[in-house]
Amino acid sequence: MATAGLLGTAALAVAVVCLGGGCSSLGYYVQAAGGHVDLLQRARPVAEVLADATTPPPLRERLLLSQRLRDFAVHELKLPDNGSYRRYADLQRPAVVWNVVAAPELSLTLKTWCFPVMGCVGYRGYFERAQAEALGEQLRAEGWEVRVYGVPAYSTLGFSNWVGGDPLLNTFIAWPEGELARLVFHELAHQVAYADDDTTFNESFGTAVERLGGQRWLARHGTPELRAQVRAAEARRAEFQALTQRHREALQAIYASGADAATLRARKAEQLAALRADHAALKAGPWAGFSGNDAWFAQANNAYFGVLAAYTELVPQFERLFERQGGDFERFYAEVRTLAALPKPERRARLAAP
Repeated sequence: MATAGLLGTAALAVAVVCLGGGCSSLGYYVQAAGGHVDLLQRARPVAEVLADATTPPPLRERLLLSQRLRDFAVHELKLPDNGSYRRYADLQRPAVVWNVVAAPELSLTLKTWCFPVMGCVGYRGYFERAQAEALGEQLRAEGWEVRVYGVPAYSTLGFSNWVGGDPLLNTFIAWPEGELARLVFHELAHQVAYADDDTTFNESFGTAVERLGGQRWLARHGTPELRAQVRAAEARRAEFQALTQRHREALQAIYASGADAATLRARKAEQLAALRADHAALKAGPWAGFSGNDAWFAQANNAYFGVLAAYTELVPQFERLFERQGGDFERFYAEVRTLAALPKPERRARLAAP
């Protein structure tokens, strides 16, 4: 679940700073602040939407579920108890923001952008798709491999709690119960701990919390039908991750081999062809025709692999840390906050410790 944590109220604060002292990216901050203000203006308290006689019954049911998930997040997962996900906004578009990520032709290292307040991140987000696509075309012209993708939700890291917090959105409210639970838990995790120079740390932590929280929700409240649905989704997710991780490691080895550029390009093309062949076999076999990942495999490039790494690379280490804390979420969060405050090399070394 891609997030765009640098957007929102923090961006509004940055825009004010830029107006006072000058920033070369003022236009970017203004669109970020304006987009978030528009989102906040559209948001209504869930109780108000539920009381509205014109609210469609399917939306009413999903909002009621969202509040049960929100309460569970507080009482069982010890996630922040604030106004986030207690309001709802219909943005009348399929994504809240569109992210742009880029990587070199012969490397999986994502390009980063650095911002006041929020530090450096491996993406740049826009509330208008056309602006994201324009940046993507500019980066391609410069020789970067690019991915532009819609994001269903983002976290303001708690900065917007004073104006009601992050709202539920039409972009994800209709998701299957298991996926909705994971998203809410992931985004709330960003309010617990944030390292301002380490996208992979932040997103892998969010993914670990969504997995751990989703498992606990399923154990407490899952029906047999829901459990079967989640098992099928988890099996596909695990197979997707195993497949892409294997090919990502192969690409890394190719790029690190020291061969000349022409050889690297040829071996890269062979590896991507093998990736797509493996996907076709999965689709024809265990996935029984499931087409939800077709676009990813058809378009996969270094930027696509870079994004995947940010969300999954450190998840096993976070899950081991959770186990070392006896499965206690409060102790786990305290350890993660301690790690987030460390310099990046020390943070990664301590997280990797057995």
